[in-house]
Amino acid sequence: MQQVSGRELEAGFPTAVEWSFCITTVARNQGEMAHTCRGTINLFTAHFDTEDSCGIVLTSGGRTYHLKAGSEVERQQWITALELAKAKAVRLMSSQSDDSGDDEDGTASPADKSELHDTIKKLSLKLDDLSTCNELVAKHGVALQRSLSELDGLRIPCESGEKLKAVSERATLFRITSNAMINACRDFLELAETHSRKWQRALQYEQEQRVHLEETIEQLAKQHNNLERAFRSAPGRATNPTKSFSEGSLLTTKGEDSEEDEDTEYFDAMEDSTSFITVITEPKEDRKAEGGTTGSVEWTSDNVLDSTSLVPQGPPKVKRRVRIPDKPNYSLNLWSIMKNCIGRELSKIPMPVNFNEPLSMLQRLTEDLEYHHLLDKAVHCTSSVEQMCLVAAFSVSSYSTTVHRIAKPFNPMLGETFELDRLDDMGLRSLCEQVSHHPPSAAHYVFSKHGWSLWQEITISSKFRGKYLSIMPLGAIHLEFQASGNHYVWRKSTSTVHNIIVGKLWIDQTGDVEIVNHKTKDRCQLKFLPYSYFSKEVARKVTGVVSDSQGKAHYVLSGSWDEQMECAKIVQSSPSSPSLDGKQKTVYQTLPAKLMWKKYPLPDNAENMYYFSELALTLNEHEEGVAPTDSRLRPDQRLMEKGHWDEANTEKQRLEEKQRVNRRRRLEACSRGCGAEEGCPPACPLCRPAEKEAEVYVPLWFEKRLDPVTGETACVYKGGYWEAKEKQDWHMCPNIF
Repeated sequence: MQQVSGRELEAGFPTAVEWSFCITTVARNQGEMAHTCRGTINLFTAHFDTEDSCGIVLTSGGRTYHLKAGSEVERQQWITALELAKAKAVRLMSSQSDDSGDDEDGTASPADKSELHDTIKKLSLKLDDLSTCNELVAKHGVALQRSLSELDGLRIPCESGEKLKAVSERATLFRITSNAMINACRDFLELAETHSRKWQRALQYEQEQRVHLEETIEQLAKQHNNLERAFRSAPGRATNPTKSFSEGSLLTTKGEDSEEDEDTEYFDAMEDSTSFITVITEPKEDRKAEGGTTGSVEWTSDNVLDSTSLVPQGPPKVKRRVRIPDKPNYSLNLWSIMKNCIGRELSKIPMPVNFNEPLSMLQRLTEDLEYHHLLDKAVHCTSSVEQMCLVAAFSVSSYSTTVHRIAKPFNPMLGETFELDRLDDMGLRSLCEQVSHHPPSAAHYVFSKHGWSLWQEITISSKFRGKYLSIMPLGAIHLEFQASGNHYVWRKSTSTVHNIIVGKLWIDQTGDVEIVNHKTKDRCQLKFLPYSYFSKEVARKVTGVVSDSQGKAHYVLSGSWDEQMECAKIVQSSPSSPSLDGKQKTVYQTLPAKLMWKKYPLPDNAENMYYFSELALTLNEHEEGVAPTDSRLRPDQRLMEKGHWDEANTEKQRLEEKQRVNRRRRLEACSRGCGAEEGCPPACPLCRPAEKEAEVYVPLWFEKRLDPVTGETACVYKGGYWEAKEKQDWHMCPNIF
């Protein structure tokens, strides 16, 4: 075995394409100075491995060489170069052992290109010959057939001699052209067979090189992540290098841990915050540390955060449907519709139902309540920070149904409503109303008999940007617990639909979400990590920290928005050693994490039912007694659910035209009613031609109010709907369908 330094290694291995590797060692005496090469290794049979941070073990046959690079980065460069050289050696050996005897190495050299061009030219000439022979054979064949017909019609023996002579000449010409055709076919076949194996081998090589390149890129990405982890866990980089660290990515420092693709765009990122590190410890471990902040280490006695009671118990009292008709297989060219719509609002693009799912946006908002039991459980929390954990898990759970749901929900008609009256099994009542069409805005109110209420007004802002579609929900979500008075407010993250034009559609949630308890001033910072091929994090990851009004962290949250969320009690926090740029991360020592929320499995055959969850399958189920404006009664949506997409498209166009006519009438009525009188309202189209429709249209069940918490104007439920349903008095409802 021989020891080789990085300098000698570099001198002895000048290129990465040679398949013989020259080993050089330090000269043992003056006479060996001129004999640097002490042997060669055939890379075709060589094996490479890593020994330590800088060592490389190279094995070939019975010989083993221990090589040492100058640094870990240099070692990785040599590993990559050796792997590429080995791949070249394998290719060369395979090429040389081929029974065809060809020597090409798979590279596009000038000689190979010239040979390819010559072969193509020869094949083209042979094809021209075949075409000419085909024409001649056809021509002489017709002439021969005509002569034979004339010969059959002869009755005078004296004329038969000349005709027989003509037939013989034409038969001779036909035989000559047929032989030429046969020869041309044989030459073309021989030439094609000569080069077919070579081309097949070249194609196979290119395919193997592509696979090898993909594997190499993936391996380099993993090695890069390993190097980063090794660097972070090195002495002087952490407070306790002997423990197992779990890296959190909440509010990651800009530039330090970013591994996103340069071509990927993300929104709402908070760039000036710090990241954190968590250390899992046993409950009985001594948690007193110098300079650290020690908090309460005991869980509350009611153990509300225990996952054993997170799933509702008992079957529903009312039997709901468990399937809908399978989705038809209709094909449609998306680019033909979207190519002229880049940069436009999605709500203003006329879309056929082929890109929709048979639910409206109001029903999609109601789907956020699928894991309502998290809020039912949060009612019993005696600790506001524990309650914040469950509220955070509920806010994340609303995205779990979107991972496979790349279809667009129906844009609700202005005045359209959707109710969810499930007091018996879910313990809540929910009402949504479309309060504006441009921009599209929906108001939502939920009352639970378990002691909480939720309300929101969501305006969807969406842009088609060529490669992807950005969907940005605007508006605050309010949640209030009646017993404690805790009032939580948060906003939704940005949704991005990728591969709009080419590739398989997939959706991602990105950005930062802050949940604030306006009574206690507790806060939860959630970060939805954007997906990146080269990221070391799991896909769709969410991290968070729950802190009190003093800024003291109590819980660390982690999980993914499509699967589950966990929380871990913080027992100690301390700053880590400063990084190279002077910034610090906070190290949280936590108890083992507890599961708060886990996604329900999808129903059987969900892939053919738009990937609907069990709750989503019931939302468009026909119910008696609902308002005539309810989404269940929308005809185009019902036709689409039944699989009649052509009829649904026709009905959708009728409804949209009806809505445009109603809007023109409404604006004309406003113009006649208040243009010439005193006290003209500020929303009048004569005074403000650029008025918003939301300022002209008056919702039926909601009204505009100033929110004292956020300082924004939003639509709030004013009451009356459930009373009207009980009386079945819907005379005030507009005719929108």
